[in-house]
Amino acid sequence: MLIEVLKSKIHRVRITEAELHYVGSVTIDEDLMDAANLVANEKVQIVNINNGERLETYVIRGEKGSGQVCLNGPAARKAQVGDIVIIISYCSINQGEAKNHEPIVIFPDDKNKIAKINV
Repeated sequence: MLIEVLKSKIHRVRITEAELHYVGSVTIDEDLMDAANLVANEKVQIVNINNGERLETYVIRGEKGSGQVCLNGPAARKAQVGDIVIIISYCSINQGEAKNHEPIVIFPDDKNKIAKINV
């Protein structure tokens, strides 16, 4: 049996932009994506610490080293620039393998640069 478990998360990252009139998604700095093992078009859940909103969307690769985290399209209504969010990805794995699975957790600093990684 397959179960869904936490694959990775970017914990407490700051929204840098919100672009309402753009095709929906979240644009994430390539450095953050690579550290969290996220790929372009991967489904993610975003949880807003400031207002409690939750949404699911997909990832677009942002400029490397930019610190960019931009909610695009309708998702832009779920957060404001400066809000702190958690970006979560999941994977489906065998229940037996899940007992030894270790997710990747990224802790960015206040400029969305990688401060710490737990693997």
